[in-house]
Amino acid sequence: MELSSPLKPLNSSIFHRTHDLSFSSSFSPFPIKTHFEKLKIRKPISLNPTIIAAVDSQEKREEQLPRNSPQRLLKELSQRKKFVSPNKRIPPKRFILKPPLDDAKLAQRFLNSPQLSLKQFPLLSSCLPSMRLNNADKTWIDEYLLEAKQALGYPLEPSENYGDDNPAKQFDTLLYLAFGHPHCERTNARHVRSGHSRLGFLGQYVLELALAEFFLQRYPRESPGPMRERVYALIGKRYLPKWVKAASLHNLIFQYDDMDKLIRKEREPPVKSVVWALFGAIYLCFGMPEVYRVLFEVFGMDPEDEECQPKLRRQLEDVDYVSAELEGKKLSWQEPPEDALFAHPRLFRACVPPGMHRFRGNIWDYDSRPQVMNTLGYPLQVNDRIPEITNARNIELGLGLQLAFLHPSKHKFEHPRFCFERLEYVGQKIQDLVMAERLLIKHIDAPGRWLQEKHRRLLLNKFCGKYLREKHLHRFIIYSEEVQDSYEHNRRLRNPATTAVQQAIHGLSYTIYGKPDVRRLMFELFDFEQTQPKAI
Repeated sequence: MELSSPLKPLNSSIFHRTHDLSFSSSFSPFPIKTHFEKLKIRKPISLNPTIIAAVDSQEKREEQLPRNSPQRLLKELSQRKKFVSPNKRIPPKRFILKPPLDDAKLAQRFLNSPQLSLKQFPLLSSCLPSMRLNNADKTWIDEYLLEAKQALGYPLEPSENYGDDNPAKQFDTLLYLAFGHPHCERTNARHVRSGHSRLGFLGQYVLELALAEFFLQRYPRESPGPMRERVYALIGKRYLPKWVKAASLHNLIFQYDDMDKLIRKEREPPVKSVVWALFGAIYLCFGMPEVYRVLFEVFGMDPEDEECQPKLRRQLEDVDYVSAELEGKKLSWQEPPEDALFAHPRLFRACVPPGMHRFRGNIWDYDSRPQVMNTLGYPLQVNDRIPEITNARNIELGLGLQLAFLHPSKHKFEHPRFCFERLEYVGQKIQDLVMAERLLIKHIDAPGRWLQEKHRRLLLNKFCGKYLREKHLHRFIIYSEEVQDSYEHNRRLRNPATTAVQQAIHGLSYTIYGKPDVRRLMFELFDFEQTQPKAI
């Protein structure tokens, strides 16, 4: 009798044919009980034989490919991309896109934002931080803000003590944002970084307009070219560190470095960013007169400095008169205007020479001026106590419009100021500032860099001239007889001329009626916020 284990199979041929193993019911008659009873064996996954055959055939084809085959190289490249080098730096978290907020959370964030807290001052409210200041922000304010206010000549008590109807109540917050330049560690917070860039976006146009008005009145016979050089020599980024050090603000910008030992590319961008944002905050809280005070008293800018003088060039002889208050003396920023005939009377007299009165009653005055005034909506209704003031303003408005349409080819070589160049200069600056204010109010959550690009695209020169031509105002430009035909039929000459006339109209509107009328012209009449389709 043969002894056998209960686990030993009866047929020895099983060991030779392992692929015939089967756990079928043939074992059921044997009452086998082992310690493997509770073990759970997963059912093996059976692969589709067609898939296996396809994979095998694909691998064989790839092995047969030559070494320089594109398919082989692409496969190796895809395999290499799967492995990340251990030395490769992971991008910072702020560049990783996050899912957008849902409508409820986004609405709650806007409603809790300080940017919607001031109904009386929408521009000031739009430049406040997007969230309330945290403990780190208040720590910096407690340590350094008194030093900044003392250097700028402001009272040291907190600005929260002012009334709600006073925009200076927000000065401490805006001053803190002004010193949060992109090269300091505090800009890791989004509300500081965005608030500072928005203030700087506004401040650059405030500075350019302030100095343009100042130099137009200080040098009534000078053309805009030398004045642009004077402005750059005062507020160009190469010269700003000198003024910041004179105001003792350099230690607040570079708290851990010596500004004099830094190279230019490390010194100039933070200083420029802080100065622009600083004047944006001052303009919002105190207005343009305070901008002049800080420029010339705190920073000590000297327009007569040798470094601020323009290059020597051949000047056309100016034999025409200037207004009596501008003749023979250089005005300082402290001298107020004398009358209230215009919104900016002295600026109007600095741009429109008194000799323009000889053009009263000419053909353009009778034929073209009524059509231009009708298109522009002039004269505006102004409630004056004396009717003679209204009549005088309307006469000066007609002369200013004729000057705004007077091309330099007509009289400039004999009479240098009888063209639209000075009005164009101030119009370009006020146009930039009005559009910047519009974008800040309209896009309260956008950073300054995005606003800068949007501003540039909206005010392209080709669009400014296009809006004027769509109103058919380019037909009234006064050219010289020698060049009139070429300007009217050559778009390379015509388009820059129409752009200049457009900006000169904005400058005239600003000097006579003020900034609200510039907004009316830009956004209601010419519709600067969208590109009009061409007429078919």
